[in-house]
Amino acid sequence: MVVVDWLGLGLGSVAGALVSEGLKVLISEAKKVLAFKSVSNELASTMESLLPVIKEIESMQDGMELQDLKDTIDKALLLVEKCSHVEKWNIILKSKYTRKVEEINRKMLKFCQVQLQLLLFRNQLKSMPSMEAILNNYFQNINKKLDRLSGSPAPPLVSKRCSVPKLDNMVLVGLDWPLVELKKKLLDNSVVVVSGPPGCGKTTLVTKLCDDPEIEGEFKKIFYSVVSNTPNFRAIVQNLLQDNGCGAITFDDDSQAETGLRDLLEELTKDGRILLVLDDVWQGSEFLLRKFQIDLPDYKILVTSQFDFTSLWPTYHLVPLKYEYARSLLIQWASPPLHTSPDEYEDLLQKILKRCNGFPLVIEVVGISLKGQALYLWKGQVESWSEGETILGNANPTVRQRLQPSFNVLKPHLKECFMDMGSFLQDQKIRASLIIDIWMELYGRGSSSTNKFMLYLNELASQNLLKLVHLGTNKREDGFYNELLVTQHNILRELAIFQSELEPIMQRKKLNLEIREDNFPDECLNQPINARLLSIYTDDLFSSKWLEMDCPNVEALVLNISSLDYALPSFIAEMKKLKVLTIANHGFYPARLSNFSCLSSLPNLKRIRFEKVSVTLLDIPQLQLGSLKKLSFFMCSFGEVFYDTEDIDVSKALSNLQEIDIDYCYDLDELPYWIPEVVSLKTLSITNCNKLSQLPEAIGNLSRLEVLRMCSCMNLSELPEATERLSNLRSLDISHCLGLRKLPQEIGKLQKLENISMRKCSGCELPDSVRYLENLEVKCDEVTGLLWERLMPEMRNLRVHTEETEHNLKLLLTF
Repeated sequence: MVVVDWLGLGLGSVAGALVSEGLKVLISEAKKVLAFKSVSNELASTMESLLPVIKEIESMQDGMELQDLKDTIDKALLLVEKCSHVEKWNIILKSKYTRKVEEINRKMLKFCQVQLQLLLFRNQLKSMPSMEAILNNYFQNINKKLDRLSGSPAPPLVSKRCSVPKLDNMVLVGLDWPLVELKKKLLDNSVVVVSGPPGCGKTTLVTKLCDDPEIEGEFKKIFYSVVSNTPNFRAIVQNLLQDNGCGAITFDDDSQAETGLRDLLEELTKDGRILLVLDDVWQGSEFLLRKFQIDLPDYKILVTSQFDFTSLWPTYHLVPLKYEYARSLLIQWASPPLHTSPDEYEDLLQKILKRCNGFPLVIEVVGISLKGQALYLWKGQVESWSEGETILGNANPTVRQRLQPSFNVLKPHLKECFMDMGSFLQDQKIRASLIIDIWMELYGRGSSSTNKFMLYLNELASQNLLKLVHLGTNKREDGFYNELLVTQHNILRELAIFQSELEPIMQRKKLNLEIREDNFPDECLNQPINARLLSIYTDDLFSSKWLEMDCPNVEALVLNISSLDYALPSFIAEMKKLKVLTIANHGFYPARLSNFSCLSSLPNLKRIRFEKVSVTLLDIPQLQLGSLKKLSFFMCSFGEVFYDTEDIDVSKALSNLQEIDIDYCYDLDELPYWIPEVVSLKTLSITNCNKLSQLPEAIGNLSRLEVLRMCSCMNLSELPEATERLSNLRSLDISHCLGLRKLPQEIGKLQKLENISMRKCSGCELPDSVRYLENLEVKCDEVTGLLWERLMPEMRNLRVHTEETEHNLKLLLTF
């Protein structure tokens, strides 16, 4: 950069000429500063239009009256020199010097408008014919530039682009404790995510946090930006820069924006701590959050998201409101109707709140719709829900509009899986294994692996569209999901049903039918049902008098029953495409099932699941289900098990059965004769069956068995010696078999055995033959682990993992 040497140019003798020379140098140098292209070109343009007038003044006098202009040129040259050293994308310095260049330009224009005109008048240059046209054109340009400058003031230091939204005057309910917890989490971490289902108040909580006096005192500046499902990193950074007086900055790519963001934060944190709130961040935006993560000690990020980023950042999980807070919020939005008694009003509140499920958004919408309404309208709203109307079907579409994006963003396969959740009753804890069984047959395309569908459940859970609850602290990784429960808020269940009902009845892939007493819905009358997944609910007054229904395309049938006696519908026999049948009883006592014969010989039936029903195990082989692959019993009653007298070839009647799962069946004291005859069996899982004391010696006939799971069978005293004949056994689970005293003497013959799970089995004796097991992995508690660790020098590649398991039995009380 060249700086004008005024003495070298003879300032003492020819001061006027030096001003024009200085202008020429300044014009030339200003055009070279590319990082400030627009403002430097504007400055050069001003000086170029000034140059001919200055020359005329210099020709008539010594130029001393141009001293103010000379001083301005001095400052401009020094400023242009500093600008030349600024990196192109150093946004902070660039913004700082841009404002200074604009100020220099403004001073020159003011000089032209006032002082220069006085000089011209005094020297009578305006009267010269040669100068008249030049000056008229010149002053027109000067006035236009001044008009532009006065009409486009410099951007304010603080704008509303990234300011925290204001809370209205409504008293916020139920957020005091979440606020305390979130505040502590934020002060302890550099990044915190507030995660929760849509409509549960995440944005409200974070907005209240930003308005908290302690947080306002902790942070010098708080910036707030809504990200949504179409994140634009550059746009957010541009807004942050403009809010801090940097003008309208554009970036060619994200790396330039990252540099600009870092420069801004480094400058701002010199004055105090900074909090950046990123609201409504969607899945897939992890890359965006990482761009905002800059390692500065006085900089924190707070994120709200429907999605769960627990594996990446500390997360505060916001849950729907508890009853007392939900009640207060509803009363706040809708005062009691006139002429209602306290008891009647309380009854209405309870019914409304049960439907709203603790979601502040839903409570607000329902409360507003009832505010000031007569008592009969309150009652009418409650009655409409009991008749099947949903909150999403309300005339006010607010709830649906707020929830709809959560569905729209799902990938196609997850949309299907999410809609399937509407097939189960509200307020239910559903075994993950039940859901996976359905998905395996509907979407598995012949695959036998459950891993993909467990991933689907996790993806939906990560988006807070359902919740996964583990009964124990140990998460199984061997495809056994009986200890994993799935729950879903009723509002989200309604969303799933609403989506499945958007298509005409004849085109729906999923159909839910409710039969109350013996009143059948219109959807099942006089027309075929083309759905692939059919869910039928019957109440406790249903008499099992079925209408004939035509269901030619049903592949998965879920029967949700409530009556003590239940006859299976005969039309099941015509469901030739049926692959999965689930019969789940929601009554208090096990339901007695009848009409089993309708299941006989269904050509594609691969999975049957019974929940809380009374069945006779000896009926199963007689069904001749040659395609059946998996048979599950949960909380079922079998009565006494007698040996069969009929001559049934079980190996043919159940020729493809690979898995039997019996869980929490309390009266099972021995296995029926036919189970050891299912030669195709690969997995036998008998869990939480406390009456079972032994397995038959015939269990050794299961030559293809790969998994034997006997966990939490408290009275099981020993495994039969015939277990040594299970030559393909890979996995043995005897955890929590507290009465087990020894393993089979020749267990060392099971050369394919890869892992043994035996938590809480410290009283179990290990026979000498276990030394012959190679590459064995043992999962156990610390005390049981001592039994194995002594053998480590003698066993090749023995791996012992000690861990504690806690079963949360309270979760089972709802079954």
